[in-house]
Amino acid sequence: MNPPASARACGIDFGTSNSAVGWYRPDAPSLLPLEDGQPTMPSAIFFHEEDSTIRYGRAALEDYLAGYEGRLMRAMKNLLGSSLIDGHTEIRGRGVPFRVLLTHFIAQLKTRAEQAAGRTFDSVVMGRPAFFVDGDEAADRSAQDTLGEIATAVGFRHVAFQYEPLAAAFDYESQIGREELVLVIDIGGGTSDFSLIRLGPARAGQGDRKQDILAHGGVHIGGGDFDRHLNLAAFMPLLGLGSKLRNGKDVPSTPYSNLASWHTINFAYTNKARETLSYIRANAAERDKIELLLRLVERRAGHWLSLQVEQAKIALSDAPATQASLDRIAPGRTVDISRPDLDQATAPLIDRIENTVAALLRDADVDRAAIDTIFFTGGSSRVSCLRERVAALLPQARGVEGDLFGSIGTGLALDAARKFGF
Repeated sequence: MNPPASARACGIDFGTSNSAVGWYRPDAPSLLPLEDGQPTMPSAIFFHEEDSTIRYGRAALEDYLAGYEGRLMRAMKNLLGSSLIDGHTEIRGRGVPFRVLLTHFIAQLKTRAEQAAGRTFDSVVMGRPAFFVDGDEAADRSAQDTLGEIATAVGFRHVAFQYEPLAAAFDYESQIGREELVLVIDIGGGTSDFSLIRLGPARAGQGDRKQDILAHGGVHIGGGDFDRHLNLAAFMPLLGLGSKLRNGKDVPSTPYSNLASWHTINFAYTNKARETLSYIRANAAERDKIELLLRLVERRAGHWLSLQVEQAKIALSDAPATQASLDRIAPGRTVDISRPDLDQATAPLIDRIENTVAALLRDADVDRAAIDTIFFTGGSSRVSCLRERVAALLPQARGVEGDLFGSIGTGLALDAARKFGF
């Protein structure tokens, strides 16, 4: 008897914060090890300034945090569907198109997956959010087209797409023994996606699952937005956000806004931005705070601060309070943050997510008591207030936590096997 075959194609979950590649193999984990034996890799690139070295994933973050001179790029997925995708950023003194940076990273995912699998892949299912861009169908199509063009450029001959919450649903479906009506809540780094879908062993082998999908939607809010709001509320005021100039006007907010978002941090290091900071420093009423801001920029520590914010958010999923260090710019100084601080900072975002889920449930026109399970996936689905608010919409449904960083990649592997065969 011939051994069971492995799938011909892989699935790529190119995430805002982390990425994974899945390949369906009988009796083996679907997620391929991409870095140091780990099945996920941070979506990060670090370009060393002094030589041609390019580092990816954890290695990129480690080199940046170690203080090497260079450029760190993270949250590159947020460029898809935005006007920035056709722009450039300066690396080693020359302009590099953002499309090239995305191509670099996705090519690295393909190379590492093929090394781990011991074979090449010419077919792929790429994960995509329900909406790359809210309320703009043309921009959404453009984002998918761009991702498809990049996948082709790195060597994939056949490219298909699957919605990320549906991929997560397929992963959950592989683990259940009876039919369920499931609401999938996928809170990723850049988007929140939701699907209400019928799942079960008898349905799993069907190629077309359209009739099983009762509702599908999303909103362009993710973990990076939670980080941004927490950063602006709890950290940036220590650096002068909300303070005054000596003439009574507010300190310009643009430097803080740029530093609070992963994909715009490098904008705070441009010559134009430095001119703005010089003006603020000369005219600030609370100069000690502005000195901290200047130190952050001079040391190109914006990504470091964002990592402190992200770690604080993660800690507050398990603890009522946490403490973040500001050692790199203010030795010995810390920031105390409580869960109510996080809840207050992110309240507008959680309101929008709750309202989007509630609208999806209304559109599905299904008795809420008939929904069996809420399946949570994506790292930021652990934010306590968010999970509580969503669960309150379906008090009779049981909550299940999937592999927060691996469910989508595993589901894409299953979908790739169904679409491209063995």
